[in-house]
Amino acid sequence: MYTIGQVSQMFGLPVSTLRYYDKEGLFPSMERKGGIRRFGDEELEALRVIECLKKSGLEIKDIKLFMQWCKEGPSTYANREELFQRRREAVLQQMEQLRKTLAMLEYKCWYYKVAMADGNEDRLDAMLPDKLPKDVQALYDEAHA
Repeated sequence: MYTIGQVSQMFGLPVSTLRYYDKEGLFPSMERKGGIRRFGDEELEALRVIECLKKSGLEIKDIKLFMQWCKEGPSTYANREELFQRRREAVLQQMEQLRKTLAMLEYKCWYYKVAMADGNEDRLDAMLPDKLPKDVQALYDEAHA
């Protein structure tokens, strides 16, 4: 069993966030001893799932619904699986956008390194849009897709 302070350190979350999750009913089986929250393995796993769903863009109200489904048992497996499929698709879309963003950042780092070395952008302007070095061209194309 862990204290709220220990869990806060383990997950890098403020104690206030853990209290909020508890207040919202996201840890329905949590033990208390003398009014002190005690986090067990079940709460730690729930917290891992909560953080995953939050990072995937799900709102607390929807996470609460998921946790309710968990309490309802096997009859909600299909709902839970569908929720994770939707979040998976959302994360894949976010990753694609981040790949494009990273490509633009890497391209611009290269671009300004060359511009600084040359003291101007004339050579770069002559290479655009399709005469860049092969690896840089791939970044440019990804960023502009």
